[in-house]
Amino acid sequence: MTVTIERVTIDAEPAPFEALLARPSAPGGPRPSVLLVHDITGAEPDIERNLRIVADAGYLAMAPLLFTAGPNRLGCIVSTMRSLGTGKGPAFAVLETARGALAAYPLSTGEVAITGFCMGGGFALLEGDDRYVAAAPFYGSLTTFRAVTADTCPVVGSFGARDPFLPFGERRLRRVLDRHGVPSDLKTYPGVGHSFANRIDSAPDAVLRVMGLGYDEAASADAWSRVFAFFAARFADGGAA
Repeated sequence: MTVTIERVTIDAEPAPFEALLARPSAPGGPRPSVLLVHDITGAEPDIERNLRIVADAGYLAMAPLLFTAGPNRLGCIVSTMRSLGTGKGPAFAVLETARGALAAYPLSTGEVAITGFCMGGGFALLEGDDRYVAAAPFYGSLTTFRAVTADTCPVVGSFGARDPFLPFGERRLRRVLDRHGVPSDLKTYPGVGHSFANRIDSAPDAVLRVMGLGYDEAASADAWSRVFAFFAARFADGGAA
């Protein structure tokens, strides 16, 4: 399926921010939508690649560029990470504004799921309540597991067995999800580490693997397959066309 990606500016207080919007070029009615939250690198080639994966599955997808929501990139990074650690702050206002803009987009059915990677996976879990049909954190952050409540939306999570930053992530997340009765599909992929669904161009793959990082095509493909099946079971119309 051909996918169109455009850069948009979204008005917000206290400052506007930019986002990447991906939509299938094939004709069709309104589509269920996915809000995608990027990792700490904010690398746009990787964001675009994952947006294409989502849109190619038939969804309307938007990735707010969190590091454009202020006067300078460094300040935005610091503010965003502070929001992730405290569970409050301007990053949440950006994500909610982006969700509202996506839900109101003419090609959207109004239903939205959320996914994210590393830092973005943490935000996906923190944000994932009844505003979303499902949350799909890739790896995420241990500190965000505490945010799970009975109001958390269904969760499909993906982890790497060699992730040095998230030891026993599946087991720990499953424990809190089960405690609160939240439907879930969690899986740990053997032999892969953190960021297995992200392409990091700033370092050689061999170096990344030593650090417990690095992209893995097979694990990434399987994880996305699970995510889309999970989404399809929860969107009112049965998922994307």
